[in-house]
Amino acid sequence: MEKPLLSDKTKESERWDSYQYLQRNSSSARNNFSFAGAGVTVEEVRSASAVSDPSPLYPPVLTTPVSLPTPEAIGYPSASGAGLELQRQVLDEIEIRELLIDHIGHRCCWGSRPARTWKIRAVEDCNVYVGTLDTFIEEREALTQTVPFTGGSFNGKKHGSAPELWQLDLRSQFPTLFVPYKETRVPVPHSETVDKCTGCTGRGEVVCPTCNADGEPGFYKENQVMKCSKCYGRGLIAHKDGSDSICGECNGEGKLPCPNCQSRGLIKCETCNGSGSLLTSSIAVVRWKTLSKRKVSATRGAGSVPEEVFHRAEGVQLCNTQAYQCTPAYFADSYFLNKFSSEVISLRAEVPPTANVVCERHAISVVPVTRVTMEDRRKAFNFYIIGFGKEIYMKDYYPARFCWGLCPCLEWLKV
Repeated sequence: MEKPLLSDKTKESERWDSYQYLQRNSSSARNNFSFAGAGVTVEEVRSASAVSDPSPLYPPVLTTPVSLPTPEAIGYPSASGAGLELQRQVLDEIEIRELLIDHIGHRCCWGSRPARTWKIRAVEDCNVYVGTLDTFIEEREALTQTVPFTGGSFNGKKHGSAPELWQLDLRSQFPTLFVPYKETRVPVPHSETVDKCTGCTGRGEVVCPTCNADGEPGFYKENQVMKCSKCYGRGLIAHKDGSDSICGECNGEGKLPCPNCQSRGLIKCETCNGSGSLLTSSIAVVRWKTLSKRKVSATRGAGSVPEEVFHRAEGVQLCNTQAYQCTPAYFADSYFLNKFSSEVISLRAEVPPTANVVCERHAISVVPVTRVTMEDRRKAFNFYIIGFGKEIYMKDYYPARFCWGLCPCLEWLKV
């Protein structure tokens, strides 16, 4: 997989023909400015690094060039199925030193001697791999809706037979693939029926529960009156001086008609809104949603990488395939990636029995992080090369700093 010995400048752009993917419908590689493009947390990386150790992309001791794929190097099959050749950038000892010297050159009080002369003791792979499998499903459920029937025509069986739930044409409602969630409700054609209201047996009125509460079911009495609450049925209002006056609430009668039905004994049926009939129809509830599964795999070295490094890292997708049912991706030169892809596929989400799978999407992303350790006479320091932009990250110790807390650049250099 790796080319031996250090490469010269004319060989820095080598062909990497092995990354040819054999899926049915793939999209081109895309840079993800969020961590791995999948919202992975640092805690997930720490946990994954403790239980997994992917095969390194290069040895821990710098005896050969360190090779990293470029974003442009990720190949996918064309419509005809032909694979694209891939390029790989070579990160050798010379370039590592050049990157560090350039980084130090922007620090006015840092010396370049350690970057130029100290020995590179180790180059450690701290990559993080993220695999996702999204299953986009369509779920249909039939609900019964009952509303008061106000008259007129209705769409019943005389216009045709009601279609099955999965026979409904909902192409006009179909959302963009892999939306998190969308729900719509549509009436099922020819499913409407009109029936007599069970609450009032088709009369449109029910017995008043206020003035006929003690009556037998189905029977009622008219002209039921209630005692006036203001004068307590006397018809007169007593005053403190001992005089009486006619109650203005009941006009001296001491009784009032039922406030609920005006002593008719019947009130309008709330179920059918007084129509006596109910319109029943079937409503199809259609839900589209994406069921996502994710697996994170990290080298053991990634567990000790500072959190700020992952926030700066820029990930790239190694594969992104879409099909009715995704199969594991194939990497001709990486047993680990083949196994990792199979493990992600095996996590496929369980589909509800009322749903159908529309399609699936499988992606594998990598966040490239390299830790370089340099030493000289029992002294050592390390730094990180992040992403395909090869940004240098150095947080703590660098042996050739000449600021003694007086240089304002220290505030600017806080990392």
